[in-house]
Amino acid sequence: MFESLTTKLQNITGRMRGKARVTDADIKEMMHEIRMALLEADVNYGVVKEFIADMTEKCSGSDIQSSFTPGQQIVKIVRDSLTELLGGEQGEEKLLSSSTGFNTIILYGLQGAGKTTTAVKLAKLLKASGKKPMVVSVDVHRPAAAQQLKVLADSVGVDCYIDPEEHDAVKIAKDGEGKARYMLCNYLIIDTAGRTVVDDELMNELKSVSDAVNPTEKLLVVDSMIGQEAVNVAQTFDGAIGMDGFIMTKLDGDARGGAALSIRKLTGKPIKYICVGEKVDAIEQFYPQRMADRILGMGDVISLIEKASVNVDEEEARKAMERMMSSGYNLDDLYSQFAQMRKLGSLKDLVGMIPGAAGKVNEDELDDKIIDRQMAIITSMTKKERRVPSILNASRRKRIAAGAGVTVTDVNRLMTQYEQSAKMMKQFSNGRGGMKMPKGMGKMMSKMGKGGLGGIGGPGALKGMDMNALGSLGGLGGMSGSEDQDAVSGGLYGSADTVSGLSLPGRRDRKKKKKGKR
Repeated sequence: MFESLTTKLQNITGRMRGKARVTDADIKEMMHEIRMALLEADVNYGVVKEFIADMTEKCSGSDIQSSFTPGQQIVKIVRDSLTELLGGEQGEEKLLSSSTGFNTIILYGLQGAGKTTTAVKLAKLLKASGKKPMVVSVDVHRPAAAQQLKVLADSVGVDCYIDPEEHDAVKIAKDGEGKARYMLCNYLIIDTAGRTVVDDELMNELKSVSDAVNPTEKLLVVDSMIGQEAVNVAQTFDGAIGMDGFIMTKLDGDARGGAALSIRKLTGKPIKYICVGEKVDAIEQFYPQRMADRILGMGDVISLIEKASVNVDEEEARKAMERMMSSGYNLDDLYSQFAQMRKLGSLKDLVGMIPGAAGKVNEDELDDKIIDRQMAIITSMTKKERRVPSILNASRRKRIAAGAGVTVTDVNRLMTQYEQSAKMMKQFSNGRGGMKMPKGMGKMMSKMGKGGLGGIGGPGALKGMDMNALGSLGGLGGMSGSEDQDAVSGGLYGSADTVSGLSLPGRRDRKKKKKGKR
């Protein structure tokens, strides 16, 4: 998300970070570049003008000029200003709650914005947090709209009420509310009809539905790919019906991010959730400060931990880690880690959450099919080959490659990474199934930053494909336990400065060859 804007702002702040002295000319040049980057990202011109004026004033203060680290102070100002633009440090907005315990959420939006899918995503998210939601479709205009909602809801085990024979949206809404109360649901999510353009007929229908159910929350689903037009749509809906907040969709696509950066400032209403994929679990609560950190390439370890906590099977990850520590780690364990990684979302999204990794890895080469290909290689092996990888000679690898539809080189690359992971875990093992900690945690973290992450599956391994990196952190299982979160967070943040020095696969090998020739 915000791919182009992120790259530009990282380059700008990166040049400023190490400056020991900052002149007015430096500030003027930086502001010009930031202005151009925001405008190219389709941020509203008025928002950009005010944003730049505010930052210029802060950066020109005497405290900056007298600071020992003026460059870093300016980077902090950019971060804080971006956070404020997105909603402020305390800008994370939760859903409103009714004193009765029964909450009704109505989703509005233009046709194609993703309301139906978003309704189920939100319901699944609420269900995962211990709530009992029901979804209902009052779209009586789009063919099979109700059936689409039903199919999606059934796929995630969420209650759904539809009445395809009824053509009165208000009646369906009332009947759906009655059914939800009868089934003791505490959340009712109403998926309304959309139009390609806003018209009086649509607005009148939406008002009638709203009056009939008296919603606790009215959220507008906004397609981030329509740029500044999203702000116009938001202002129109807010003026006609009244909104409590927004859900931004399609942030995983080619969206330049202008809508998300403009909509809060121009409407005064918060972004409550963002959708970063088509799958039903691709929805996140929106945190302004975390998003600002992602845009500036500072990562988002907290969100990564939360994502792992929800999606990673902690018991399975614990067992895998125990086998790794006892030298029993095999390709079945690696397959299990790949399977858990697939649940965490796209590789690009994961890389963006690792501090210092964004911009250091060519995201064009991060294909989610890579993991499927690696899993196919492992499933082409026999049980014995997976459990005793040492028997994989040349003829066996050739057979495995043919079975998986890949080259022998691909098989060799997978095995090399497996061997590196197993070797590293063996070094940390005390031989009794426990973990032997290095003398200095700082040294280990430094090693992770300078190449260790590349060996165990960090950003350095991503370019070649090779995602054992993230996987070999216990299949990211280490992030799923609360007791390990501080260690993981501290480790990644501690290596943030050194991630930029990560050696991608092949680079270190070339250095060794040159040394050998000498």
